[in-house]
Amino acid sequence: MEKTGAPRGVRIALAVVASFNLISALAGMIGLTVGGGLGIPLEWIEGSVFTSYFWPGVILGVLVGGPQALALLAQRGRYALAWALHAAAGLVMMIWIFVEIAIMLVWSPLHGIYFATGLIQTVLAVLALGAWPRPFLRR
Repeated sequence: MEKTGAPRGVRIALAVVASFNLISALAGMIGLTVGGGLGIPLEWIEGSVFTSYFWPGVILGVLVGGPQALALLAQRGRYALAWALHAAAGLVMMIWIFVEIAIMLVWSPLHGIYFATGLIQTVLAVLALGAWPRPFLRR
């Protein structure tokens, strides 16, 4: 294990954003699989490969929540790989939102919120990886 050199504020912000994304993905998975689709109309996925919200819920929990969990575990274990995992998890969140909108052809303010959390996570991870100019704005 290697001690991570990211600033404390960046580490805390990453843990908070990733935890929010993980909890949201797991809650969404539960709501979509055993919660009957959270009241989302089935018409929104007509014409897609899905006939219910069960599989989108599983995909949400595993493919979106999984990378969030891995990033948090790596950060907790102080592995140098943590920041790259956070960047990947943020990118996965943004891709999920794009694909969801493309399939459903519906936009919700939640899409904006979750896209923003993915973007924030990715930017923070890149900063944690060392893309922080010193001194700031140096030419």
